[in-house]
Amino acid sequence: MKVLFTNPPWWSHHQVYRDENGKVLGEGCVGGVRAGSRWPMLNDLQSEPDHFVYGDYLPYPFFMGYAATWTQANSNADVVFRDSVALKDSYQTWLNFLVGENPDYVVFESATPTWDTDQKVIGAIHQHLPHAKIILTGPIAVRGEALLEANPIHAVVRGEYDKQIVKVLEGAEGVLEYDLLTKEEMNAAPTPWYDALHALRYFDDNPKGTLYPHAHVWSSRGCPYKCIFCVWPAVMTGNDPDGTGTRKVRHYSADYMEGFLTELVGRYGFRSIYFDDDTFNLGNAHVLRMCEVMERIGLPWTAMCRADTSKMETWEVMRDSGCIGVKIGFESGSQYVVDKIVGKQLDLKYATEVVYKLKELGMTVHGTFTFGLPGETEAQMRETQTFIESIPLDTYQVSGTAEIEGSPLSTLRNEGELEKYEGAQMDENYDQCADGSVKMERVTKKLAKTG
Repeated sequence: MKVLFTNPPWWSHHQVYRDENGKVLGEGCVGGVRAGSRWPMLNDLQSEPDHFVYGDYLPYPFFMGYAATWTQANSNADVVFRDSVALKDSYQTWLNFLVGENPDYVVFESATPTWDTDQKVIGAIHQHLPHAKIILTGPIAVRGEALLEANPIHAVVRGEYDKQIVKVLEGAEGVLEYDLLTKEEMNAAPTPWYDALHALRYFDDNPKGTLYPHAHVWSSRGCPYKCIFCVWPAVMTGNDPDGTGTRKVRHYSADYMEGFLTELVGRYGFRSIYFDDDTFNLGNAHVLRMCEVMERIGLPWTAMCRADTSKMETWEVMRDSGCIGVKIGFESGSQYVVDKIVGKQLDLKYATEVVYKLKELGMTVHGTFTFGLPGETEAQMRETQTFIESIPLDTYQVSGTAEIEGSPLSTLRNEGELEKYEGAQMDENYDQCADGSVKMERVTKKLAKTG
């Protein structure tokens, strides 16, 4: 019995870039990131089909990587892993690999932005390997039975899927409901799939100062906060589509992480570590334990953080243990939007103080912001632009608010209103879009027109 964990290619088109006079400025491919991305989206790439160029944004597919090694350790299956987005496979190369491996089961993730493409992927698998049983995972699984009715799918798995794939191999089918790893199971589980073919492909150019190649790792699963657009805590590491449920955080132990990182660095020669947790610095004790681990690992490191969940002195401990930079989510420069629409529970004044503190410590700060939230006005978007200019960020990113199934934002569309997000209104000014890059282009043009 062979099980293929695959992240199929996602190519859109070849793009020629011209100035206002029609002069060609350059050209390149547009392709997407899927598994590993909280918000799957299309990007302009240096890479082309079957031609990988290091330096395109490329997150590690955590859920898939952990599920693959869990399945390998807890079944008799021959497990095969191929991240074709990381390898920059063309569709033909991916299909040739698929047919050559001839798996009995094919596992892959999907979400709203990729679903149109992924339906074609399902069709191709079924056409060329009609005997193969397709297991669909990822945020799109919130559709449940409807996916089974409309597609040749054997099983739909809701939430993180380490244990669920083994259940399917043992005979389960249809819609499999949530069965998350306990903290004890997490810390007894094998480390995620890394091999020589994939390990050195993954890349994120922020925070600044990162040394490459760098390892993308988790030190925890889940996040207790309930930002309206955030997908993974709502649909992958928990089941809370309207923001009223309880969201839990499960930490990997210091011993687990030290063993994992020591082996990983020794095998592949990574020069730095990036903790891509939903929120790395949840729980001051966890952060301090991880700082002790990183002191012994002896590499520079970065992390995805909140501004308000670490004590001021803890930032210093992070710096002293090798932390050179952090990502911090602000989402908006309008306190009203942060409080009443996003539901982030973040004091922007305090967050600003933290940025200045981090700069004093010599750390780099990357800020993340989103535009086009439901109920957000143009004046509030401009308030965000002014806020960005007012704080000493080294880098920042702005993205359109992607509406992905499973998030409270998607639930808002179905329900009309959500009590927890009292300022969120899908009025005539709201632009529904599942791809954040595409939506940001629309927002930018709209703001430019209105001055």
